[in-house]
This record gives sequence, structure tokens and C-alpha cells, in this order.
Amino acid sequence: MKTKKIRLCSQSESRALILHGAGLDFIQSPVDYDEEQIIAHSAKNFVYQATVGKYKAALREYDYHEYPLLCADTVVASQNKILRKAKNIDDAREILLSQSANTTSIITCMIYKSEKFELVDISSTEYLFDTFDKEKLESYLHSGEWRGKAGGCMVEGFCKSYIKEVKGYESCAMGLSIEKLLPYLAL
Repeated sequence: MKTKKIRLCSQSESRALILHGAGLDFIQSPVDYDEEQIIAHSAKNFVYQATVGKYKAALREYDYHEYPLLCADTVVASQNKILRKAKNIDDAREILLSQSANTTSIITCMIYKSEKFELVDISSTEYLFDTFDKEKLESYLHSGEWRGKAGGCMVEGFCKSYIKEVKGYESCAMGLSIEKLLPYLAL
């Protein structure tokens, strides 16, 4: 599959790793969009609004005729609550404890725009977590690795050893549903 170079409109290292792992040629060009302005009553609605906001910002800045645009956002939800990025260590502790011994949904929305087509996808991966060990949780909190992470958790990091069951794609949980994108790039 030979595709045109993609403009990834995100500063996410995880999304870049996913594209790199899929063998796709891309440039990383983050866009500025303030998610704090979003008012949403569901995680799916929130992630959709955030992705559309980033997409509109990307359209103002970049020409999709030069490079196709790829915008994405991810949100974490547990117990019917949207779990945003923690503001401080106490907030991170509360967010992580709400996921301990519970099901957590990681929802990713992406918009891909090329000269040929526009793809909008919302995918979800659900993780059933075992009870988090309190000492390991405190160690993780003091490491600061939770900073900048929706839900304070990385399924490829701290949370990995607590996963009891998974429904969905790991790539979705890492921020980009590559399995949904690849078939369209072959068109």
C-alpha cells in the first residue's frame, strides 16, 4: 500500500508510534485547540467535539491537498464519568481509584481528510481492571507518569498488569484506531 504522506495534527507520541508501526509516512504538526470550552454530557460527545475542534483548526492552518490531515482525540470514562487529565497528584489518585476494580472505556475519535475522501470514526475499547495495589499506585503517582494522560492511566504502562479483560483494539486505547484507518488508505 503506497499512501501519500499524512499530516498528523497531534503532538501525541503514542499516535506517532502507531503510525510509524504501521509503516506510514507522516509529519507531525500539532494544532492549538482549547478543550476546556467543551460542554458535553457523554464521553463520546466530548471526544467528537474535541476532534472536530482540532480538525477545524487544522483546516485553517494546513492544506489537505498538500498532505491528508489526520486529527484525533481520546477520552477516558469510568462509572459514567469523563476522566480528564488530572490537575495534580490528589486529582490523579482519585481518577485512578475510580478505575480500580472497574470497567474503563477509552474512546478515540479520528477525522482523516484527503482529496479522495473524509473519514470520521469513533471507536471504543473497554478494559476491566483488577484492584490496583495501593503501594504500586502511590509509586506510580510519585513518578509523575500520569501527567498529561486522560484518566491518568496508560494501558501500556501502569495499568497493564491490572487488565483482566479487554474488548476492542489496543491502538484505540493508545489514541488512534489504526485498524479502522488502514483499509481506507488502500483506496
